[in-house]
Amino acid sequence: MTRLAFVIALTFCAAIASSGTAIAQTPLRFSLDWAFEGPAAPFLVALDRGFFKEEGLDVEIEPGAGSVDAVGRVATGAYDMALGDINSLIRFRPRDDEVRPLAVFMLYDRSPFAIVGRKSRGISDPRSLEGKTLGAPKSDGAFAQWPLFVKANGIETDDIRIVNLGFAVREPMLAAGEVDAVTGYSWSAAINLRDKGVPANDIVVLRMADYGVDLYGNALMVAPAFAKDNPEAVKGFLRALIRGLKAVIAEPDAALRSVVDRNPGARMDVERERLKAALDAIITPEAKENGLGDVDVERLARSIALIAETQNPEEMPAATDIFDASYLPPKGERLLDHSASSGPRAEERGG
Repeated sequence: MTRLAFVIALTFCAAIASSGTAIAQTPLRFSLDWAFEGPAAPFLVALDRGFFKEEGLDVEIEPGAGSVDAVGRVATGAYDMALGDINSLIRFRPRDDEVRPLAVFMLYDRSPFAIVGRKSRGISDPRSLEGKTLGAPKSDGAFAQWPLFVKANGIETDDIRIVNLGFAVREPMLAAGEVDAVTGYSWSAAINLRDKGVPANDIVVLRMADYGVDLYGNALMVAPAFAKDNPEAVKGFLRALIRGLKAVIAEPDAALRSVVDRNPGARMDVERERLKAALDAIITPEAKENGLGDVDVERLARSIALIAETQNPEEMPAATDIFDASYLPPKGERLLDHSASSGPRAEERGG
């Protein structure tokens, strides 16, 4: 009887412990900026390998509909956190400042915004876009920077025809010659175009950062109310993501299984190339020196000033209104081995 009572007591304690663990899991709904493709690997690895769970988080990850759209997803409360364009967040003008998403982790230290065109359609430099047809999805982060690109390069836009098209038909229309160039991410649009049979030597990638529009890229954003009520959950999410990033850097092909298992149309060779290009935007000299996720406040302020040139300057937020570094892990936990590298830049690989 004594042994039986002991066993029952152990079982009861185990049940309580198990119940306590379940109760401790904080639900968190997260939106990517785009589909389950190579650049999403760090998030999916953190989920599949239990990194989020170890931080007490029950994370649900869903594909996105564009890096601009991500801002609204968080602002409306549909998602607790999302990956989205920080420059669109700077432009965001909510009626109530308390719903403005807060950037807490800079993922793309080097922006991927680009105009991708074809030499055979007469595209060679920014001014060659004059008189041409540009395909641009409305919720595309690169298209959001179009006014800055125009101003920085003195482009006359009167005879440029802009066609609002969906992401799914962007590269097919360019491949078919229905448009002369498209806005997009340097790694995504160019790789997709090549996958549609367009020769690499016919593809022109005009990276906006190389033509006067040097901005940060996508950042992790959190709803202010969620951050206020669950600060440890936000911190835990960032710790888990950093573990995911380091796992991807160490074993990229193994990490990509988390992508292709969720995306029936994904091919390892294509997603490997996308991932390498995305890591190139993440693992910059600045990120190696200062650690993943942080920003240079002066650089962010310069970005805000640049955006103000095409907006009402009086409505511009301060850098501290946009980015909050207090949720980041200590620098030591965010540092990468200085030998870490994503391989050649996308441009050096021809697209």
